[in-house]
Amino acid sequence: MRTDDMILVSVDDHVVEPPDLFKHHLAPEELDQAPKVIRRDDGSDVWVYDGKQIPNIALNAVAGRPPDEYGVEPTSFDDIRKGCYDVHARIDDMNVNGVLGAMCFPSFPQFCGQLFATSSDRETGLRMLRAYNDWHVDEWCGSYPGRFIPLTLPPLWDPLLMAEEVRRVAKKGCHAISFSENPSKLGYPSFHSDHWDPFFAACSDEGTILCLHIGSSSHLIMTAPDAPIDAMITLQPINIIQAATDLLWSPVLRKFPTLKFAMSEGGIGWIPYFLERVDYVYDHHRQWTGQDFGTQRPSEVFQDRIITCFIDDRTGIELRDRVGIDNITWECDYPHSDSTWPHAPETLASSLNGVSDVHINQITHENAMRHFRLDSFRHRPREKCTVGALRAEAKHVDVTPHSRGKKSGDPMLPFRTN
Repeated sequence: MRTDDMILVSVDDHVVEPPDLFKHHLAPEELDQAPKVIRRDDGSDVWVYDGKQIPNIALNAVAGRPPDEYGVEPTSFDDIRKGCYDVHARIDDMNVNGVLGAMCFPSFPQFCGQLFATSSDRETGLRMLRAYNDWHVDEWCGSYPGRFIPLTLPPLWDPLLMAEEVRRVAKKGCHAISFSENPSKLGYPSFHSDHWDPFFAACSDEGTILCLHIGSSSHLIMTAPDAPIDAMITLQPINIIQAATDLLWSPVLRKFPTLKFAMSEGGIGWIPYFLERVDYVYDHHRQWTGQDFGTQRPSEVFQDRIITCFIDDRTGIELRDRVGIDNITWECDYPHSDSTWPHAPETLASSLNGVSDVHINQITHENAMRHFRLDSFRHRPREKCTVGALRAEAKHVDVTPHSRGKKSGDPMLPFRTN
């Protein structure tokens, strides 16, 4: 398949929320309690909410910057590309990258709404969370129908409220929700308890997919306090194997037989051995551990119910049948430091060399559109959804790296322990 003929849907991008996010989604008297952006003396912009300051870390929004200026220092909106926070500029940046559709994870509320879950007043936290979800579905995604997969946040502190929110946003057409890869790290019960059953039941009823993004446990696994940041970056996606293991051996997938999870930004090259290993463990140990998958093997349950994704993963693509071709999806990760923007089609095409057109279409867009109910072709003809057609609409978009003249200091400083 020619690169220009591919259709790309990314199931993992990110939004840096604009300062006016809450303006149209709260009553006037509630705006004083809403998160606000302020500029600090050092020139960085931070969100302020409930006595907390939440900076935007540079690695979250480095699209368009020279790689030698990547870093973890707080930034301002002046420092980052407009497509990070402005939906109209985002469409330009998607078009110039040949990307038809995207699912955008949050930034300042954290991946599964941890910020709102720690509100000193839970009623206020719930109002802010719902306003955030309304902004994301109605304003961010709603501005360009067919171009975004809506993704909402749950009120983590109450599974009944979580179930209610799943049903509320489902009426708006949202069938994806972000959840923690390891809720026990956040101080909540694990997948092995029945605590989350009302939430899981609502997701099952509505066909809502739970997206477990790496880092959504607010916990980074470090090899050693003095290890270089390269070690952490290397292990980040592979570490999602822990979430996959925890989930697969928990009762969740068997208790809710139609419920699906997505391993967001988790890569796929590790999966063949993982599936081999879980089947081996099941065969050798189930008599005394008590595990029972009925007529299926653990690997079959995983391939039936877990959606996987990758940025660039030649090994996983070569082993795609063993990964589970029906559930493999692709991601761009714009505007994070791992992103392949603005050359995603070329990067992906080199990894797809020798792959059949049928499998290419599944991996690049068909699986994502089916699982997440994205109906882009209802809004624009298929022939206008290709890499070549989208890029033809974006000839005015400048992708030249622009230096801000700011070099990063010690890249591990925020992560080091005393």
